[in-house]
Amino acid sequence: MDSRPRRGSRRRDKSDNLTTEALKPGSVSEGLTLVRPMVDEVRIQGLGVIDEAVLELSPGFNVVTGETGAGKTMVVTSLGLMFGGRADPQRVRPGADRATVEGRIVVDPGGKVVERVDEAGGELDEDTLIITRSVSAEGRSRAFLGGRSVPVSMLINLADDLVAVHGQSDQQRLLQAGRQRGALDRYAGNALTKPMRAYTASYQRHRQVAALLEELTTRSRERAQEADLLRFGLEEIEKIDPKAGEDVELAAEEERLGHADGLRTAATSAHEALLGDPAAAIEAANVVGLLGTARNALEAVREHDPALAGLADRLAEAGYLVSDAGTELASYAESIEADPARLAAVQERRAELTSLTRKYGETLNDVLEWARTSAARLTELDGDDDRIDELAAEKDELTERLTAEAGELTAVRTRAAERFSAAVTEELTALAMPHARVDVAVTQTEYGPHGADEVEVRLAPHPGSPPLPLHKGASGGELSRVMLAIEVVFAGADPVPTFVFDEVDAGVGGKAAVEIGRRLARLARNAQVIVVTHLPQVAAFADQHLLVEKSDDGLVTRSGVTALDREGRLRELSRMLAGLEDSELGRAHAEELLDLAAKEAAAS
Repeated sequence: MDSRPRRGSRRRDKSDNLTTEALKPGSVSEGLTLVRPMVDEVRIQGLGVIDEAVLELSPGFNVVTGETGAGKTMVVTSLGLMFGGRADPQRVRPGADRATVEGRIVVDPGGKVVERVDEAGGELDEDTLIITRSVSAEGRSRAFLGGRSVPVSMLINLADDLVAVHGQSDQQRLLQAGRQRGALDRYAGNALTKPMRAYTASYQRHRQVAALLEELTTRSRERAQEADLLRFGLEEIEKIDPKAGEDVELAAEEERLGHADGLRTAATSAHEALLGDPAAAIEAANVVGLLGTARNALEAVREHDPALAGLADRLAEAGYLVSDAGTELASYAESIEADPARLAAVQERRAELTSLTRKYGETLNDVLEWARTSAARLTELDGDDDRIDELAAEKDELTERLTAEAGELTAVRTRAAERFSAAVTEELTALAMPHARVDVAVTQTEYGPHGADEVEVRLAPHPGSPPLPLHKGASGGELSRVMLAIEVVFAGADPVPTFVFDEVDAGVGGKAAVEIGRRLARLARNAQVIVVTHLPQVAAFADQHLLVEKSDDGLVTRSGVTALDREGRLRELSRMLAGLEDSELGRAHAEELLDLAAKEAAAS
């Protein structure tokens, strides 16, 4: 299947995705079109008994029904697979090369999910994210996010912000300790906000101080050795006392002193050639004299030809220049003296400077920069003892503050846990678990980013039985009902936009089944809910009813998932109630259930 975002698929009118608040007359949001995050569509190919099927989902409460073996559970399996569930090659339909699930997820354009998709290099199709997952018959798995191939782990991370799957064999989000603590914190609400903000600031500062204090105390030997090396280097540099640019000046002076005789001879010879001795014979005439003779010859006739007049002026200028150069050469020759003592001193000084550049920098300027930074570092190291005392005192103060602030967090959480436990236990009574009791344990542990509390939701399914962690204290069907009760109590506090329940009504019927339907509908006021059920009392409360039907050959074809209208719902509910689609008693009961659900929806 092509993993790229596909345009032209079913397009739902934006009004289908209005939030609950936007639908209330007279509300601030009335008339506004707000995008509600949800699973919009799921395409399934080659999964279990499903050949090809398309689920077009809606906001609110979606229910999936069908005869046993029709493939209802594959709906939950497909969603789990799409969000990083285990790739089981045995789920691939016999005869198919691979099983593929493609989901269209409406997301908040400014939310964390879009940020993660952008980081992965994926793209949105307008406000819709395309997620594709495939599993080959050999067990190879591939995942695509917004058209970009990604690790399956990324789908798992995204699932935390998109969907909560409560299936008979799925790992539940709220079974994770961190999730339970986060959910309880959201349930506690504003009462926890201020103390959490204060604790977080103290905790972060405590970590910084503790880390710096540990570094200073555990690395004392290394710091002492570093200080000794710096001190030795600074003393050596201070003793030699180099000056900026001194090495360049000394190199030039050494070069001049080392060649003093040759420089003086050259300067004298050049001086004599330019100026010479005025008393010398004509054969030894100097350059200045020859230029003067040439100039005088031209000056005698310059009035007769402007060209020669110009040349005479140039010869005069040349004579001045040569005369100046000769004078300077004479001065230079007189200044040059061979000074072996000074030469030795310069060479010794250069050797000292060279020893510094070998150790502390390529140039003398680098040596001076090293000295500057090392002096600052040595000051810092010498002050570490005082710094250690200051940090130790601050750490003790922060520890006391953390203890007090963590205690306040524990108190808030404990009060919230008591309220939550009572609320969930009350919900379970209406969900055919009248003797079950939920207890939220808040226990002390080490200080962490969120306090010093571990939160664990426990269940005592029968009177006298000890509360146990959820995955140990409940059977599969009981666990689904416990999760439903928890999600209903957490409704509005848990930010996940889509909840999926598989066989949440296992082992119940009658009035308890009606209560399950009511609570699923209540949960659907704030989120999208997808439920696979075999109970008509639950299905009657749905906003959209999807029917999974097998074809004659036992497979679900591309037309095997149908969104039912009211007449279709009456027939399906009648079948679920009486086993017969055309049963008059079943139809009457189905109408009664739909009317009950409609009245309660209108009242809410």
